[in-house]
Amino acid sequence: MPFVETFQMWWYKYCTCNVEEDEEPLLALNMVQGDLNNLSPGVRNFVEESAKLCQPASIHICDGSEEENGQILAMMEEQGMIKRLRKYHNCWLARTDPKDVARVERQTVIVTPEQRDTVPIAKNGESQLGRWLSEKEFEKAFTARFPECMKGRTMYLIPFSMGPVESPLSKFGVQLTDSPYVVASMRIMTRMGAAVLEALGSGQFVKCLHSVGCPLPLKKPLVNNWACNPDLILVAHIPQRMEITSYGSGYGGNSLLGKKCFALRIASRMGRDEGWLAEHMLIMGVTNPKGQKKYIAAAFPSACGKTNMAMMKPTLPGWKVECVGDDIAWMKFDEQGILRAINPENGFFGVAPGTSVKTNPNAMKTIHENTIFTNVAETSDGGVYWEGIDETLPPHITVTSWRNKRWTPEDGEPCSHPNSRFCSPASQCPIMDPDWESPDGVPIEAIIFGGRRPRGVPLVYEAFNWQHGVFIGAAMRSEATAAAEHKGKVIMHDPFAMRPFFGYNFGKYLSHWLSMEHRPQCRLPKIFHVNWFRKDKQNNYLWPGFGENSRVLEWMFRRIEGEDCAKLSPLGLIPADGALNLEGLNNVNMEELFSVEREFWEEEIREIRRYFDEQVNDDLPSDVANQLEQLEQRISDL
Repeated sequence: MPFVETFQMWWYKYCTCNVEEDEEPLLALNMVQGDLNNLSPGVRNFVEESAKLCQPASIHICDGSEEENGQILAMMEEQGMIKRLRKYHNCWLARTDPKDVARVERQTVIVTPEQRDTVPIAKNGESQLGRWLSEKEFEKAFTARFPECMKGRTMYLIPFSMGPVESPLSKFGVQLTDSPYVVASMRIMTRMGAAVLEALGSGQFVKCLHSVGCPLPLKKPLVNNWACNPDLILVAHIPQRMEITSYGSGYGGNSLLGKKCFALRIASRMGRDEGWLAEHMLIMGVTNPKGQKKYIAAAFPSACGKTNMAMMKPTLPGWKVECVGDDIAWMKFDEQGILRAINPENGFFGVAPGTSVKTNPNAMKTIHENTIFTNVAETSDGGVYWEGIDETLPPHITVTSWRNKRWTPEDGEPCSHPNSRFCSPASQCPIMDPDWESPDGVPIEAIIFGGRRPRGVPLVYEAFNWQHGVFIGAAMRSEATAAAEHKGKVIMHDPFAMRPFFGYNFGKYLSHWLSMEHRPQCRLPKIFHVNWFRKDKQNNYLWPGFGENSRVLEWMFRRIEGEDCAKLSPLGLIPADGALNLEGLNNVNMEELFSVEREFWEEEIREIRRYFDEQVNDDLPSDVANQLEQLEQRISDL
């Protein structure tokens, strides 16, 4: 019998246990806010079935109002789950259980009938391109976790929209959760509340069920008043049914199910089926001194500078950058063949360490009101502190670390967690693009790939054509970051900066990207690769980065305009001699910054080929394999 039918039969039996044969199953739902009768049949069924399963003490239908938000924040403060930061307006600090601090990739799965629907079949060991769970294994894992998991707690119904509510590019979701922290954070990160319920009507929505896995009364005390069940964390996606279930974690992308789970894993599958793209990309508007404007999307792995770039303050006179989004782009060709993009999110969930007035002044202006900080350090005057904040503390100010202990620089450990975050409304950013909420989206004219590569990879190069650009995305490698549970600075494969976020087989994903070239009358964006992080032999950065990256954007802008300011290299087109504006910069070693070393790239090609062969295997498109062969030939000709 198919999994869906057996699962529904089990759920029905569970929900109707102890009911006489001639009786209707009854459930006393204690509604503390909202009315089930006002919900559409689909939403109401989702709520009632989940309540029967999870057994919450009460149900709260979120309306997204200021009053509701204030009540939820006050309740969490009273429970000791968050702390008011008196130095700022309506800002809060949460400290999590140290076992619940990042995405848990090993416990994040996609449930499909066949493994190859989710990931290519790896030749050796398990796939690095996602984790598949069979329907039978998921049923077992689900039934071991969710029954009665919300006992004693409130189940919150969060109706949310990914993207502007009125945009034809947007999608709706309904998340059920027993975490008020998730409610407050989802209110920032998505369009959430009564307006979404009204717009949703009886239409399609993604079902999101989340529990911290700590029914009351507690079996053991909480750490930092943070409810979680780290030993049983599971984040599962069922794309055929447009469902997400998450258990055990209250943190970030594990619990804010509109973010990576919906906006990338489920949405990338939707995009494949409906002919669009859901990508781990920032979106920025770039305007030159003449007033000409172009929109660019860029894919970097988490904690590799997406937010800094999206909020860049250019050093070049007369240039302006405006932010559409810092993390996720949904892109679709319109009827005129223009690739249009929306930011499906409503806020920033940015990495705090390294953010400062120097690296990202616009972020610093954004985060000092209406923000939830998680796992940063706290100053004794009610402010925040972290590594790289670049602020001198007055002598009388002390610091409490994210572990809730007195901290000094001599302690030898960071005061904030490397993956500590700020969650802020996008509307507070001083450089949000005027069209950032345009229902039609913004026109994308360039796509950038990049990552942290301390050795061998030039500052910038342009793809020869679309197929070459897809290959560049597929071959991306970068230093591991703290956004997931990786440790150390090992160079990892991170194709399209999507390695943890693919919603289906990566080989089929590549074919989907390649198919864009064959759409009639479509204007394909140019594709570039950047590396702000190359170092010299003394381990110093060769490029100053940050606002100086606008010099690279200027060259890209000219290339989009068709200007002849590039020359050939084995990797792609690089700036012609003198084409990169270096005025005012001192001691930039351009020769080393753009050098293509044969020995380095021979090893890089071997590693890419090994990865494609072992991980993508028979699902690798021939066009991508051919691009690797062509790169190898160009390197051998050096």
